[in-house]
Amino acid sequence: MIACKKQFRAFSISFLIFLLCSGSLSAKVQLPSFFSDGMVLQQQANAAIWGWSKAGGAVKITTSWNKKTYSFIADDKGKWAGKLATPAAGGPYTISISDGEPVTINNILIGEVWLCSGQSNMEMPMKGFKDQPIYGSNDAVFNSTNDQIRTYVVPRAVERFTKDTSKTSSWKTANPENISNFSATAYYFGRLLQQQLKVPVALILNSYSGSPAEAFMSADALKAFPEIAIPSPTGTEKLSNKNATTLYNGMIHPFVGYTIKGCLWYQGESNYDRPDQYEKLFPAMVQEWRTEWGQGNFPFYFAQIAPYAYSSLPAGNRNEKLNSAYLRDAQRRSLASIPNSGMVVLMDVGDEKTIHPFNKEIVGKRFAYLALGDTYSSKGFAYQSPLYDSISVTGNVATIKFKNVPNGLTSYTKPLTQFEIAGADKTFYPAQAVIAKGMIQVSSPLVATPVAVRYAFKDFIVGELFSVEGYPVSSFRTDEW
Repeated sequence: MIACKKQFRAFSISFLIFLLCSGSLSAKVQLPSFFSDGMVLQQQANAAIWGWSKAGGAVKITTSWNKKTYSFIADDKGKWAGKLATPAAGGPYTISISDGEPVTINNILIGEVWLCSGQSNMEMPMKGFKDQPIYGSNDAVFNSTNDQIRTYVVPRAVERFTKDTSKTSSWKTANPENISNFSATAYYFGRLLQQQLKVPVALILNSYSGSPAEAFMSADALKAFPEIAIPSPTGTEKLSNKNATTLYNGMIHPFVGYTIKGCLWYQGESNYDRPDQYEKLFPAMVQEWRTEWGQGNFPFYFAQIAPYAYSSLPAGNRNEKLNSAYLRDAQRRSLASIPNSGMVVLMDVGDEKTIHPFNKEIVGKRFAYLALGDTYSSKGFAYQSPLYDSISVTGNVATIKFKNVPNGLTSYTKPLTQFEIAGADKTFYPAQAVIAKGMIQVSSPLVATPVAVRYAFKDFIVGELFSVEGYPVSSFRTDEW
């Protein structure tokens, strides 16, 4: 109780300092920096907006697209919040806000808003990291000018306590200078989305390299995971993005509520040595975000980590499950516990020597195909990878069935070499595997009665099995061993 009172007192003081420094006690309305010139609001929605003014003061907002005026009252701390009805995609528009002294937000577009979050593979810019390239990015950057694509980067912030505001940033229009420094995965996604939908697209990057999932979660959400250490409110140690709650406090919480269409997530590398935990932790994070956003089960699409020699990295939990296939399997299994979700499989683009695959365009495209097919109901193309469904055994042959294989499977005429099979003794042997009517038949002369099958279940491996449409099959295991 004493610690909680100290935490609340520290928060109240820091918030008061923010109000004083930002001028929020004067007549002029103050806004989070993402409510600013060049912003994009979600079309045909009740889009959230909030800010600070005088305690108890009246705030009026007028939107140029319908000339409607909204009235809100600030609470006893000066915060006000409300919703604005947005039309179909278009713009530019303006919003006028006043509690006595007017503030105008200019050059507003109405369109599709996507939150893009995760760690370094989401953060990796189009220009690449130092000595780490992205295939074909220079040509894409050169041709990136497009006023209908807007980007916003939530600045990095590691915080012990939750913050109501993030560090200052600004909206940017797609052009070579801006896009070269923006997330490659997010940009390739947004470019294809804008081309197909022909409406403005907003890409909001809220990511931090090298961060575990628990850093993006609140202390309350992490109560279900007592094994994860949460920074003490009275602690004095220096915190980093690797500490639980720190990014939630400084980057996620200030942004919670900004109306979005959906979320893209590319993370898991920093949790690779804790796959069993991640299978529960990741869905819990998604549930917390959805609850706090108050938009129901908005689309949540995530990239499965690509194969890489993770076992060469230092880890505190040295065991068999340092094999990153276990983390990929945890992500695959998470699909069943996260409603309205989808997974981008990257079994064909990993690199043994780098954790950052060079081909980010295919990641962005697969995200875009997934969103276009699943969220926007576009027809006539495939947008999901095949997923393991079930195993059945007849004699010494195990038959594997898959979901999302309307036109079957292919190895592009190459022999299948990445299947393993085991009996009750739990010893896996290399298996013979053949494609048969969209299923895989697996057997070995060393296993008379099969019990379990694994596919591509290695730390680093290049997948060999695809849907006929070219989507790689995720590594998987049928066992719980």
